[in-house]
Amino acid sequence: MVFTTTYADGSFGGMEVYMELNFEKRGGILIVRISGELDHHFSEEIRRRIDNEVLRSPFRHVLFDFNGLSFMDSSGIGMLMGRYRTIAHLGGKAWIICNNSRVARILEMSGVFQYIHREDSLESALQKCQAG
Repeated sequence: MVFTTTYADGSFGGMEVYMELNFEKRGGILIVRISGELDHHFSEEIRRRIDNEVLRSPFRHVLFDFNGLSFMDSSGIGMLMGRYRTIAHLGGKAWIICNNSRVARILEMSGVFQYIHREDSLESALQKCQAG
């Protein structure tokens, strides 16, 4: 799913911003891939779609793959922490895969990595998920 928005108010020169969301299912693990910009334009829609996937399927763990993410603001962090609470309430765990140093720095400075584990690759995150 690809979402786009244009800054109609003229901010940022009226440029178009995009965000892409994909889901992959591997057993009891939901992989959420988000690319582009995760900001206030998209956070609510992403929240709704992830919650729908988590609550209608027997997923125990969620991997957030942010390797394609170029930007995240505080609404993205709020969306992420809310999904973490939902997953933890259901008895699962969450991991983040993020090799973008700017996005990783935002996540680290906001304290996200105190709650959600960070892995360098999808393979290592899958191994940790399967180990429980």
